[in-house]
Amino acid sequence: MNKYELDYLEQLEAESIFIMREVAAQFEKPALLFSGGKDSITLVQLAKKPSHRVKFLFL
Repeated sequence: MNKYELDYLEQLEAESIFIMREVAAQFEKPALLFSGGKDSITLVQLAKKPSHRVKFLFL
């Protein structure tokens, strides 16, 4: 594997960040609804990554 290839989890993370950025760009005040479940926790962790910081209101 060369240095430009991503493993499977890195690909999923990159796609998720891309989708989050697209949604944030489409709305004036995007928000993440936090329920405390594993899906919500995953979204928060993705939004907190310093290299992919996306601003969302957390509800």
